[in-house]
Amino acid sequence: MTVETKLFSPEHQVALKSLLDDPSPKVRQHLLGFFNTAGQEAREFLENVATGHHRALAWHARWFLEELRFTDPVAEFTGFIRSLNYELETGALLLSRTVLPATDAGACCAELDRLAARCRELIAEPATARERCRVINRVLFHDEGFRGNREHYTDPFNSLLPQVLERRKGLPITLSIIYLLIAQRIGLELEPVGLPGHFVVGCYQEDEPFFIDPFEQGVFRTSAEIMAYVRQHKILPKASDLAPTPVREVLARCCRNLVEHYTIEGNDGHARMFAAFVEEFEAAYERHTTP
Repeated sequence: MTVETKLFSPEHQVALKSLLDDPSPKVRQHLLGFFNTAGQEAREFLENVATGHHRALAWHARWFLEELRFTDPVAEFTGFIRSLNYELETGALLLSRTVLPATDAGACCAELDRLAARCRELIAEPATARERCRVINRVLFHDEGFRGNREHYTDPFNSLLPQVLERRKGLPITLSIIYLLIAQRIGLELEPVGLPGHFVVGCYQEDEPFFIDPFEQGVFRTSAEIMAYVRQHKILPKASDLAPTPVREVLARCCRNLVEHYTIEGNDGHARMFAAFVEEFEAAYERHTTP
């Protein structure tokens, strides 16, 4: 539902959006008062912005929703799934908020910005995609100490982006997400690649694609080596295994991991919640693809 009352006409919405990221405490207090008075109409306006394409404004809209106690992290992530507007960073943070409602999304984004800035400092231009990946490897795995959490692989925190950023350890998929978000910030086009039983990052910019394994400290692998890895796990590899994985499926796979890991932990409530998210992803995809 789009809010188009007198208070929230298209012209007023444009003006309000221009104020959402204003750093002035006075402006924020005035906006909080206005939104609080407007009630449901304000909530709908802010929710529309929070699920929109403008990532920075979306985070500011969520801040107002949280301050006004309008927000429900589970409903928010469900709305994100149904929107079909899948953006990896937003989705990973919204997923995390369903378990950690107090997640400071701004702090997470700032940490990713910091890591990317360090990578940019170390890149000697002109640099190939492979050379840029080597710099990311140095920053993440040598300087910052990110690693796979082999000791406690099924710890649910391994699947939550803020916790992986804080603890410097996670699953192949969450380490790959961090790798991708940093690459995106430095202008390097990489893709998520969901293998059977594992997750890596793919680069398709050179004559032959190569793959980076963040769980293994960023080791580079060829297509043949990836196929051999899949065979080692007694799975018959297919050419499609090397193709990029849609963001929708990356996030759904995170949810499937959490179903399994919360079940192992004995947290049936959280396991059911993430199973419901998987069902939402499947239903949204079916609605989108059914003529």
